[in-house]
Amino acid sequence: MSSTELRLTALDAVHRSLGATMTDFAGWDMPLRYGSERDEHLAVRTRAGLFDLSHMGEITVSGAGAAALLNHALVGNIASVGVGRARYTMICQADGGILDDLIVYRLAETEYMVVANASNAQVVLDALTERAAGFDAEVRDDRDAYALIAVQGPESPGILKSLTDADLDGLKYYAGLPGTVAGVPALIARTGYTGEDGFELFVKPEHAVALWQALTEAGEGAGLVPCGLSCRDTLRLEAGMPLYGHELTTSLTPFDAGLGRVVKFEKEGDFVGREALAAAAERASAEPPRVLVGLIAEGRRVPRAGYPVVAGGQVIGEVTSGAPSPTLGKPIAMAYVDAAHAAPGSAGVGVDIRGSHEPYEVVALPFYKRQK
Repeated sequence: MSSTELRLTALDAVHRSLGATMTDFAGWDMPLRYGSERDEHLAVRTRAGLFDLSHMGEITVSGAGAAALLNHALVGNIASVGVGRARYTMICQADGGILDDLIVYRLAETEYMVVANASNAQVVLDALTERAAGFDAEVRDDRDAYALIAVQGPESPGILKSLTDADLDGLKYYAGLPGTVAGVPALIARTGYTGEDGFELFVKPEHAVALWQALTEAGEGAGLVPCGLSCRDTLRLEAGMPLYGHELTTSLTPFDAGLGRVVKFEKEGDFVGREALAAAAERASAEPPRVLVGLIAEGRRVPRAGYPVVAGGQVIGEVTSGAPSPTLGKPIAMAYVDAAHAAPGSAGVGVDIRGSHEPYEVVALPFYKRQK
């Protein structure tokens, strides 16, 4: 794909004016970093960071049968989500393989917004459209209807409060409310992918630049900095959050990924993948699959996705994500390993980094948890 074909967000000119290093991400030209990714990462952990997430895929599902359709199409119980609340869930294939992980917001009694990963937005749209047959519901591609700006970090509530009269104190985690931010109509959601408190603001693309500038000005005294996708990845890795294509794939079921809790067998009606997922749940309880664990390096070499995890000369797993951790000051990784080696402190575990077996400590996820 040539650079001329990359999709541009409404904030493209802003990123360039800030000197961002841009990269092709899922067909979008996105900021990777503006300066030092380590500084951006630490700003989110200690102060606040501003992200352009307009590459995410918004899909509106509406109509009298919207709840029934989503209960059929997804593994969660979406019908039980209250208006103004959100839920983390997944969409699976008939064989139980994960097509994507999603956040679903219930905007009104008969209206939902499904937010898919950029790389899977078309796949999710196609699957929902196909699964809508026979339901009194409409599936609409709203990817061009929204820009998405996130402000994340301990200073983010204070920054946002200075720009809105929306009840941020009453806004729970995984909830969203319509409001006005700096004069811009927005869906204000208390969600994020960093392990910190923060907000995601869904606005019309034509309002994105004004909102970004207002947030930048409001955050000046609080140490807010613009942040790229690179630190978003190290932040979510420290927080033990899965990334599609790494910890989640079509070859894994939610039970293989240790996220079986998102599958709600007790909900009414059939849902796509139910039979296969029931079998996967049974298999997992009889013989635990590989377990997703954290690995902390004893040395300085950074593990990467696909590197073998070893113990006693045998391959016992595979790294799914790895990076230097700015918070811990050491390289870290998430990896699926055999259950026998998954307990924190398991002895003799290493990562094969280009033929050299580097020692690693097995730890429970997440690596980092914010102080409430």
